[in-house]
Amino acid sequence: MNPNVTAIFETVFNVVYLLTVWYLVILMAVKLPKVQAKNKTVAGLVLLAFVLLAAGDTGHVGFRVAAHLLGDLNKTVSVFGSPMSLLGIGMLTTAYTVTLFYMVFVYVWQERFNQKATWFTWLLLAAGVARLIFMALPANDWGNTVPPQPVSLYRNIFLMVQGVGLIWLIFTSAYKANDNTFKWIGWMVVVSYAFYTPVILFAQQIPVIGMLMIPKTIAYVAIAIFAYFGLWKSKKA
Repeated sequence: MNPNVTAIFETVFNVVYLLTVWYLVILMAVKLPKVQAKNKTVAGLVLLAFVLLAAGDTGHVGFRVAAHLLGDLNKTVSVFGSPMSLLGIGMLTTAYTVTLFYMVFVYVWQERFNQKATWFTWLLLAAGVARLIFMALPANDWGNTVPPQPVSLYRNIFLMVQGVGLIWLIFTSAYKANDNTFKWIGWMVVVSYAFYTPVILFAQQIPVIGMLMIPKTIAYVAIAIFAYFGLWKSKKA
């Protein structure tokens, strides 16, 4: 595909995505006081998770848009006197917020299904903390446009533990309770990881695989939509 066409398509998609996810966040926030009492705590946690996701992606996606508009994906800026690429700063931002997103969703699961913390939930939270610490190591080279290997793989192992663990929690509880909202949310997390895993493993060798981030991103929007209609719009007693 022509690089200029790819850049235009990516830029348009990124702008539409940011507008959509922030619209959903604002809609959730405005409508939160009207959520049924039994759903309010869960809805508040979901809102927090998507504020984190939207904020991180504004850095990640927003800086990609800026780099495309500047005509240089390797564009650097000075951060505390050190040069960093715009894309690197964006990747750093979203890497932290998506980790927090999955940590918050552990609490979403606990509240939705009236579950107490267990060794497994503590394991998922510990994986998140470990990832946050690991990503602070200099070897991550966030100033680089292309994530270095094998460090990129190592830091994403923690994220895989978080995601797969959350999928297991949601599926076991949602199917037992016949909770259609969280069944769909669980499946959308599966979809997001199905598209993200090849990017983690092969994007450095086959850059076009990075396009799989588009359906992965759409899956997150779908999670927000299912959560909104299941929690904010629910009329069940």
